[in-house]
Amino acid sequence: MKGYKIGGLIIGFLVLFLVSCTEKSKKEAKLLRTISEIREEYAPDKRTALFDVHVFTDTEKYILKGESNLPEAIGKLRATLKAENITYTDAIEILPSKELGKKTWAVVNISVANLRSKPKHSAELATQATLGTPVKVFKKDDDWYYIQTPDKYLSWVDAGGIVLMDKSQAENWKNKDKLIYTETAGYSYQDTEEGQRVSDLVAGDILEMIGETEEFFEVKYPDGRKAFVSKEESEPYESWLEKLDPSQESLVATSKTLMGVPYLWGGTSTKGMDCSGFTKTIFFLNGMIIPRDASQQVHTGKAVDSVKNFDNLQKGDLLFFGKKATDSSPEKVVHVGMWIGNNEFIHASEMVRISSMDKNADNYDEFNHDRYLRSKRILKENDDALISLVKDPVFKD
Repeated sequence: MKGYKIGGLIIGFLVLFLVSCTEKSKKEAKLLRTISEIREEYAPDKRTALFDVHVFTDTEKYILKGESNLPEAIGKLRATLKAENITYTDAIEILPSKELGKKTWAVVNISVANLRSKPKHSAELATQATLGTPVKVFKKDDDWYYIQTPDKYLSWVDAGGIVLMDKSQAENWKNKDKLIYTETAGYSYQDTEEGQRVSDLVAGDILEMIGETEEFFEVKYPDGRKAFVSKEESEPYESWLEKLDPSQESLVATSKTLMGVPYLWGGTSTKGMDCSGFTKTIFFLNGMIIPRDASQQVHTGKAVDSVKNFDNLQKGDLLFFGKKATDSSPEKVVHVGMWIGNNEFIHASEMVRISSMDKNADNYDEFNHDRYLRSKRILKENDDALISLVKDPVFKD
């Protein structure tokens, strides 16, 4: 009799234990599914949005740890879990980090800032940002800052590349008169004699303009350095904007000023550029900020061809190359160039150069012809991913 009761207790305990484990597994699956669904909705591309939330458990409760720069996504996660009656310990940090205080803005302070995938100089070069680019700052790791550029790209920059600002200082900087450097490359100087250089400059650099002489503009860097820039190599930002009228011909003309610039993985400046950095630079110098990578650029604008009918293309259209989708793998975009007419496209491959789709041409590019995917038109197209500097005050309010 005694043994039977013990056996019953053991069986009852096992049933309760199994039921409890099953319920816990269901709840945990629901929790993980909710996190995954919200990540997919708000941060499908980790290059432009951070939603790094993970689930941990102890013997009694779930613990949610991580960080995000998307308050609305975290808000929805919390509301959904509450509605589903899932209790947990909340250890999620919404960026910017409190460690930054009010310094959650910055402006690039050197001709070209190298932005890395991780907070160290040996990490992959993710992208670049030119002088005067305003960025959001989300967190700090030693002398590195996690930032977001106007095209929403997330990456790390070392402290020497930026000047930190609070919101008031950032707004004050944007209100100042500006200058844009328009030559491919050059320098600013301590005086109008072009003696001691202050720094190098590249096309698209933006500086505060504080005065002028007959031949020079006097400028100020975000960190307060003052210098002189030749008027032949630069222009007041406002007048540059007013004259902007991006066209097929202006895109082609800009692209050809970059002939021979060396290929640099992660580069988006005239010091070196990769394929999408090249197309991004062409459009930036014509008053447009387009997405950073080829796999992002392909989702913008209007489709014009996908069957190698190059007669449908206009100058300035972007051509995308890579691997077509199969039953077992998705399409993969790995290269981009720009159509310049006469069956030719210009692209950064080893260096900026011109290739042809004409099989009889000396510069026929069989490799890219064979892996061609499609072409898109983004000039004067309405798209949330395309920023017009005329309409959006990125550099100047």
